[in-house]
Amino acid sequence: MKTGEIKMETSVLETIIGGSRLGIMGGTFDPIHYGHLVAAETARIELKLDKVLFIPTGTPPHKIYRQVTDAHLRHEMVEMAINSNRNFKVSGLEIEREGPTYTIDTLRILHDIFPEQELFFITGTDALRELLTWRHPEEIIKLARIVGASRPGYDSRNLLTKINRRYPFTKDRISELEVPALAISSTDIRTRVKNNKSIRYLLPDEIRLFIKDNKLYQNK
Repeated sequence: MKTGEIKMETSVLETIIGGSRLGIMGGTFDPIHYGHLVAAETARIELKLDKVLFIPTGTPPHKIYRQVTDAHLRHEMVEMAINSNRNFKVSGLEIEREGPTYTIDTLRILHDIFPEQELFFITGTDALRELLTWRHPEEIIKLARIVGASRPGYDSRNLLTKINRRYPFTKDRISELEVPALAISSTDIRTRVKNNKSIRYLLPDEIRLFIKDNKLYQNK
C-alpha cells in the first residue's frame, strides 16, 4: 500500500474504531464463512473487545503455491458477511500493499494508529502452530495478544508450551479460545464448489450467491 493510501486508510480507521480493546481478525477469507464469524463474535464477547477488525490479506506469503482469489473480491465478501454486525469492521489495509503481506507490518501500522488500544490478534490454531516461523514472531507477540481459536476438544497445551519455552514473556500473551463452528473450513468450501456440492448453511447466503455469480472456485 502506498503512503497516500495508508494515510487514507488511517483516516478511515480512526473514524470507525473506538474503545480500548481492539480485535484483529486477519486471514485470507477465501471465502469467509461461519467459522470465521463465530470465532470473531466469540472472541468479542469472551475478551470484552470493543470492535473486531477484519483484515483480508493481500498477497499471503504462506500461500504462494496456490492461486488465491483476487483480494478485492475477498474484501467484498467480508464486507457483505459482516454488514449486519455493528461491532465488526473491515479494513483494506493489506489488499493494496505491494508484495507479500506480513502480519508484523500490519500490526506495526495498527499500533501507530491506535497507540492507546490493546490489540488482540485472532487466528486459528493451525496458523498458531506456524507462529514461530512468521516474520519477527517476538515483536508480533509484543504488539498484540495472540488468541488461538480452536475446535472443541483440541488440545494446544504442547504448542503453547513450545512457544513459551522459546519466548518466556509470552506466558500471558497467548491464549486459546474454543469455537464450535471451526469444523467449517475455506478449503472444504472451495473443494465442494469445485465438485459441484452444496455449500448452503456453511456461510452466509449472500456469499454463496456471490461465489456462484462470480464463478469462483470452479474447475478451470
